[in-house]
Amino acid sequence: MIETAKENGLNPQAYLQYLFEELPHRDLNDLATWQALLPWSSELPDDLKSPAPTRQAQ
Repeated sequence: MIETAKENGLNPQAYLQYLFEELPHRDLNDLATWQALLPWSSELPDDLKSPAPTRQAQ
C-alpha cells in the first residue's frame, strides 16, 4: 500500500492518515467507496500529494 501510494504521487503518511480517518465514516459495502479511496483515484484531496522534487543548483 505504501509503495502504491508513492507510485501514484501521494505522501504515504498523509494517505494512510486520510484512510484511517475516512474509513469509519464510509459505507464499506459500496464499491464506489473503495474506488474513491484507491491511491490512483481522482477523488482524493490534493493535499495528499507529495511535493514535487526540487532541483538543486549545480
